[in-house]
Amino acid sequence: MNRQISLSPSLMTMDLDQFKEQITFLNSRVNSYHIDIMDGHFVPNITLSPWFVEQVRKISDTPLSAHMMVNDAPFWVKELIKVKCDYICFPSEVANGVAFSMIDDIHAAGLKAGAVLNPETPISMIEPYIDLLDKVTIMTIDPGFAGQRFLEGTLRKIVELRKMREEHGYGYEIEMDGSTNKAHWKMISDANPDVYVIGRSGLFGLTDNIEDSWNQMVREYEECTGFAFDNGLVQSAR
Repeated sequence: MNRQISLSPSLMTMDLDQFKEQITFLNSRVNSYHIDIMDGHFVPNITLSPWFVEQVRKISDTPLSAHMMVNDAPFWVKELIKVKCDYICFPSEVANGVAFSMIDDIHAAGLKAGAVLNPETPISMIEPYIDLLDKVTIMTIDPGFAGQRFLEGTLRKIVELRKMREEHGYGYEIEMDGSTNKAHWKMISDANPDVYVIGRSGLFGLTDNIEDSWNQMVREYEECTGFAFDNGLVQSAR
């Protein structure tokens, strides 16, 4: 059995003193980069920005996916459109009344629209516009900071989203975000998302060298899931 997965390193968790080195190494191995944008209000942390998207674009043609954790989602959508971020994913919790207009603006710019569900947020929150989405991101930890407790129950939403997609012919990718590491590889793989966001505990923090960290991540994934990486992108049963 073979199945295609996508890997999306969370750049909030990378070593910024090795920014170019790490991006250059990962460019040929991953499918996208995950860029967290926090405003200090939706969550207490403040992290990356549309300016950071521009900096990554200087050294990478890999698609960039912005995960907004912000209160004023329409403002940040417009800013991310300006820098042509490939995927613009808004928090579903603040999208009531503006979701359709944001999705229309993103698509009109030739970009892809996504919605993010926090752990407590049900899929029903996005059902009015789920058929328009290119990506749905399931948070498997509380948003705002890396290293928080993995919430296994959130994986049920991944299974349900896959079932809905098959039944209705929806076109969204299913992404999971949070604590993707050795302790959870097996249960995440069983839920079968399309996109794995990997951060400090699963990649960047494993060693002091990005190549060694990548190789360790692959070994841990294979040991935990029983699947083998083929060029870092395709899983094939061993």
